[in-house]
Amino acid sequence: MRTRAVLGSIFGSVAVLVIGWQAGAAAAAAHSASASAAVTTSGTTSGTTTPSTSTGSTSSPGPTSSSASKSSSSKTYTGASADTPFGTVQVRITVASGKLTDVTAVHLTDNGGRSVEISNYAAPILRTEVLAAQSANVSSVGGATYTSQGYLTSLQSALDQAGLK
Repeated sequence: MRTRAVLGSIFGSVAVLVIGWQAGAAAAAAHSASASAAVTTSGTTSGTTTPSTSTGSTSSPGPTSSSASKSSSSKTYTGASADTPFGTVQVRITVASGKLTDVTAVHLTDNGGRSVEISNYAAPILRTEVLAAQSANVSSVGGATYTSQGYLTSLQSALDQAGLK
């Protein structure tokens, strides 16, 4: 009976990780074209990275040129880097006609493998919530408090640059 409970717990944990990983991979794949055009990587990368993250230096906050796939009226703004106990978090937003149309993670926490897993799980959830709310006034993702706080801090910086609330 005890063995069955242990195995059930292990399989349940693996299932949660796989589902989170697949959700993160799907979101990263959907945005890899815009993220790869907008993210600058220098230096070496460490551990596991995704197309939406960078471990090197990034461009300074402020408006950046729009990617070719966006309309000519859309602009991107990179939020200030937010330091957390598990690494730096930085996001970039795309604004068109005064509306938030996309949020891309430029850099997510990367201090240890578990931190990367948590960030990769939380980022697509935060992105969805932010786009629905059109603001940084959303709840933190459970189990990803530091990533959520850093994400929302950087997001608010980008929204301020764009003149949005």
